[in-house]
Amino acid sequence: MISPQTLARASSRHPWLTVGSWLVAVVVAVVLSGALLGDALTTDMSYTNNPEAKRAEKIIEERLRGPDQNMELLIVRSGSRTVDDAAFRTYVDELQRDVAALGPTAVQATLSFYQTGDASLVSRDRRTTLVAVMLPADDEAAHEWIPELRAVVARHESATFETLVFGEHSVGWEIDKVAKDDLATGETIGILVALVVLLAVFGAVVAGLIPILMAITSIVIATGAVAVVGQLFSFTFFVEQMIAMMGLALGIDYALFVISRYREERCCGCNQLTAIEATGGTASRAVAFSGMTVVLALVGMLIVPITMFRSLAAGAIFVAIASILVALTLLPALLALLGDRIDAFRVLRHRGMSGARDGGIWERVSHAVMRHPVASVLVSGGVLVAAAIPYFGINLGFPGVSMLPADTDAHRAFAIMAEDFSGGLDSPVEIAIDADLSSPAVLAGIDELRATLAGDPAFGPSQVETNAAGDLALVSAPTVGDPSSDTSVQSVERLRDRYVPAAFAGTDAQVLVGGDTAWNKDGFDIIERYLPIVLVLVLGMSFLLLTVVFRSIVVAFKAILMNLLSVGAAYGLLVLVFQEGVGAGVLGFRQGEFIAAWLPLFLFSVLFGLSMDYHVFLLSRIREQYDRTGDNAGSVAYGVRSTAGIITGAALIMVSVFAGFASGELTEMQQMGFGLGVAVLMDATIVRTVLVPASMRLLGKWNWYLPAWLAWLPELRVESAAGLTAVDARTDERTPGVIDLTRATAAVPQETVKRA
Repeated sequence: MISPQTLARASSRHPWLTVGSWLVAVVVAVVLSGALLGDALTTDMSYTNNPEAKRAEKIIEERLRGPDQNMELLIVRSGSRTVDDAAFRTYVDELQRDVAALGPTAVQATLSFYQTGDASLVSRDRRTTLVAVMLPADDEAAHEWIPELRAVVARHESATFETLVFGEHSVGWEIDKVAKDDLATGETIGILVALVVLLAVFGAVVAGLIPILMAITSIVIATGAVAVVGQLFSFTFFVEQMIAMMGLALGIDYALFVISRYREERCCGCNQLTAIEATGGTASRAVAFSGMTVVLALVGMLIVPITMFRSLAAGAIFVAIASILVALTLLPALLALLGDRIDAFRVLRHRGMSGARDGGIWERVSHAVMRHPVASVLVSGGVLVAAAIPYFGINLGFPGVSMLPADTDAHRAFAIMAEDFSGGLDSPVEIAIDADLSSPAVLAGIDELRATLAGDPAFGPSQVETNAAGDLALVSAPTVGDPSSDTSVQSVERLRDRYVPAAFAGTDAQVLVGGDTAWNKDGFDIIERYLPIVLVLVLGMSFLLLTVVFRSIVVAFKAILMNLLSVGAAYGLLVLVFQEGVGAGVLGFRQGEFIAAWLPLFLFSVLFGLSMDYHVFLLSRIREQYDRTGDNAGSVAYGVRSTAGIITGAALIMVSVFAGFASGELTEMQQMGFGLGVAVLMDATIVRTVLVPASMRLLGKWNWYLPAWLAWLPELRVESAAGLTAVDARTDERTPGVIDLTRATAAVPQETVKRA
């Protein structure tokens, strides 16, 4: 039967074959990524169901104007000249000529005020004008031509005229560029801080570098998987950040847990191969079950019919599985090859923070907490509940241009558009009216709708188009401000709920509201609809897994409750910092009007999986000790003491990785990194140090309660009987070197005990 222990045994006995196989896999993944990854990624977000905005887009495309035209706007402004000056016109004409010179495959057409006489293309002070550039209808092709278009614009820069590119694809291109810079920064910061923490944990350079190597391997493999699968289903470009962030966090943490347990086994007398095998039956099994909880939590996002959620979930699942496999096979092989050389190049005289007797302050805290369990539960629980309160004032939105730094071209261009034109000029609200256009009632409804839009300050001037068949009309109106803003989304709500029903009451017209802002509104509705479904699915699967693993409905329920408290606190602090601005400046974050709409559901899934890591590792050690002694309080103290240094180090690594990504320029990435980091920090300190020991002290033997009618559940323990070696067989864990040989040799073969 394949198990973590048998995998560890096989890998350690055939180390070169194992390492070679992984090396081949890494090379193949690198080649596939280089050849296929570009085609696998997209900046588009779409829905896999059929919301109103998608239906509107389809009917407009099929019956009016064909595939949607990709349009970018060139914003030409001057501080000293107006559009009426000959020099201004000469500049625009030359700019159009050079843009058109990119060729018909890049630019379909260009239109300016001088060609059309359209006054809406000129600002009120007549010092700014817009030039429309029609790019290929294919989104990916249009996106690829943005750098060339920007290069042409850059060549025309002068002291008299400033030109900026603005549109869906130029904004997406700049977001992509900033995201890649943030990725490089986040990876660098995360790896450097993680290395420092690992050196403190292990006290040796080699032992500190191996977890980073394991994480990089997982990231490379997962990226290769995305490149291949992306040929069938495109992934959002944020998947690269997701893989890097989760890969560093999980890959390093899993390797940290395995290496520390291996060193413990070696220190307690096991020979090299037996120590690896014993680690496979304990820490590696905990890694496998912990990874399963992460994957189960992420599966919830796969059911949400938004490609961004499915992309992020799939990327995180790929790297989680890769991290588990690396920890269960490649790591044991490396340990077999290195042996005690894993402690080479020591930087600390002591053996670091790992080890069963290094509880230190955490052990003292756990004993103090268990002496006052009621007060500890009330205070710690109260802190988490108080931190969660700001969440009830959350404003959700889909960050667009506003997510970029103020000094980027796209952000500056949007500021000009919002000030001198309508900010949503390039992405208006589109109202498709499917009806007989010869009907007086329908025509009156169109007129009434346009009059209503004219009286709403959220909309700019509307226009009407009709198809040749006379059975479809399109009313377009730009939104004033960022089409992704809450104000614009609320305008779509008014359209759908009030304006359209009032205008077309009594007619048989079928009216659909589409456009970018309507897409965002549909996204809000989908997230709101699927959030409770994901909650029930993830909580249900996690409860079942934890019940089976720990043979206790109390442990399962309590772990879920505590994780919900830490997630709720993270939500509240996210709102407090980014929406209310408390401490945002000090921390280097940008305050905004809203939290990214996708974050709450995303954070729940990811944080629930990550926070289960610590619960699984901590509770598995507590359960091991409780099964041997039956002493609840002593087992809790032992579990906290034996995992304190490792969990603290693991939490610091995760927090540093998330902080690295939060230090980037994109507001969404700042919010995501901060939310993940603060939740992990609270879970590894308040929850693990106070709530867990205090609640377990109060519940006593009820911690391990399993109703008789559930006795049929399979026995699926984190720790295996064969994995209970010398480190678990001590009669007194606080006395170095004291080992009960009877118990030790009953759990493992005689040759396991090398010294006692």
